[in-house]
Amino acid sequence: MHGRIRTWGPGALVLLPTVLLLGYFVYGLIAWSFNTSLTDRHTARKGPAHYVGFENYVNLFGEDRFLNSLKNLGVLTVAFIVGTLIFGLLWALLLEKGVTGEGVFRSIFLFPMAISMIASGVVWGWLLNPSQGDDARGLNRLFAILHLNFLENPWWTAGSRWTTMAAIALPAVWQMSGYIMALFLAGFRGIPPELREAARVDGASEFKLYRYVLFPQLSPIALSALIILGHISLKLFDLIYAITGPNQFRTEVPSIYMWNTLLRSDQAKAAAIAIVLLACVAVLVIPYLSWTARQEAKQ
Repeated sequence: MHGRIRTWGPGALVLLPTVLLLGYFVYGLIAWSFNTSLTDRHTARKGPAHYVGFENYVNLFGEDRFLNSLKNLGVLTVAFIVGTLIFGLLWALLLEKGVTGEGVFRSIFLFPMAISMIASGVVWGWLLNPSQGDDARGLNRLFAILHLNFLENPWWTAGSRWTTMAAIALPAVWQMSGYIMALFLAGFRGIPPELREAARVDGASEFKLYRYVLFPQLSPIALSALIILGHISLKLFDLIYAITGPNQFRTEVPSIYMWNTLLRSDQAKAAAIAIVLLACVAVLVIPYLSWTARQEAKQ
């Protein structure tokens, strides 16, 4: 008995503070939020709360505003994931080919990740200034100086849902493309050179080499990148808040709506929105973790 305690005791003591902190600040607060979402606590007045079951969720999915925020989130997620994967893969392909000063380009591509989302949002809020013509600012002003006036546009203030949310996704794509580039570049560098040589000996063209030999080797990395980006897009708050502010119906996503709801002291409704977002994240992450565990078990 004493031997077993000496074996796992020190490790358990080291992990205990982390387990307690995670248990309280993560899982404990998730449980508290879920419990609050089942009550009628819609004001800041103190008093006993009564359980109403899933009434808050039913009301939430009956609101046009919440459904609009979900649609905005869906478009934002698609634009963000597709744009980031494309640019990340293109940059990885360029560096994988071998260029002079690769370290410099790699640092440039990764630099945006060192900037906080809120700071990036402040800068991009100025760059995406919707003013046009003589009052143009930001990118629209640059287009006017370059005599590319046809590229001036109102960005997120007008147009369809797709153009609006694509403009909001642009700063996030700029910020995360370097990270995806690093993932794909590591994947390319991890492919044994024998595979390339064997394909070339068999007469494979450069296109077929990438299409049938290299890209299939990157599928696990692409899946990981997809899950990571989807998870990030669902939680985007500070970037949108910094660019458009909290009261823009056109660009409102559930996280912004939750914040506005919490400012009105509607704790039950805000908690319900938070649980819905948590469920969306779980739908993405849990199958991925399950698949990863099965792959590791096979190996």
